[in-house]
Amino acid sequence: METFDTSRPAVAAPAVSPTDTRATDPKAYAQASTIVPIRGIGVRYRSRIARHLLALDEHDRYLRFGYAANDDQIRQYVDGLDFERDQVFGIFNRRLQMIAMAHLAMPADMQKAGVAEFGVSVAKHARGRGYGALLFERAAIHAVNSGVGTLYVHVLSENTAMLKIARNAGAVVERAGSETEGYLRLPEATFKTRLDALLADQVGQVDYWIKSESAKLRNVLATMQEVRAGASDAVHRSGR
Repeated sequence: METFDTSRPAVAAPAVSPTDTRATDPKAYAQASTIVPIRGIGVRYRSRIARHLLALDEHDRYLRFGYAANDDQIRQYVDGLDFERDQVFGIFNRRLQMIAMAHLAMPADMQKAGVAEFGVSVAKHARGRGYGALLFERAAIHAVNSGVGTLYVHVLSENTAMLKIARNAGAVVERAGSETEGYLRLPEATFKTRLDALLADQVGQVDYWIKSESAKLRNVLATMQEVRAGASDAVHRSGR
């Protein structure tokens, strides 16, 4: 399961100072992906986020939230998403089903310290394609442009896939029993990071529009086929 935990109830993420000496410069901060379009999503996608997370099995929920969240706890998490404060990203397949999502949490106390926390989940059938790493990169670009100096991740130590993503991005990873924390130092925003974000957003919007129009066309064609089949049936019956 590709995931970071970002929203365990009643457990606040530590406010790490952006000058924390444990954080080091990343080998390469985020680069916008033009291969897999990533779309920033808002409040009207809340039901799709819930559908995506509720489809996770018990073990995947454990990796995502740090405990085996039940359906009610997942709905509570989704209902509590603050789309004005935080940023949520999604990857959709051609049928507009959400197959991966990331949550960049920026509560007021963390923003004041220049810190954001990252969490991600990928549908079981869509794993092994690098979606977790791409969402991490996209979230890092947004964090940079929002003035965040340190990207914080909290993940179970058994979640080797996400630990690899964090290390490859240059995060300092510290293990404490069954849990691991990572801190990634982010560079200051530049014209390039803002342009990367703009281009990534546009690619995501266009991709989603194309998929939406394709889905409408498929529905129209399916309806036409049903009408033709019905008409053909009627002709055959009337000729008897």
